[in-house]
Amino acid sequence: MRYLKGKKDGIVIIGGDELGDKPNQLSEPFDLSFDRNGNLYVADMSNYRIQMFKIDKSACENFHS
Repeated sequence: MRYLKGKKDGIVIIGGDELGDKPNQLSEPFDLSFDRNGNLYVADMSNYRIQMFKIDKSACENFHS
């Protein structure tokens, strides 16, 4: 979830209510980390990938193993 300053409701930027392999979905997220630019990396175990989320832009990139 992202909560913008001055806003009452949050915005889902990763995942949601369903498992899956689409760019905005996860299946068995295992670990996470942030880089110095604030990007979020999520190890998505069942999809055999690490997803990078550019938090400031709500975009997603996939890195497959």
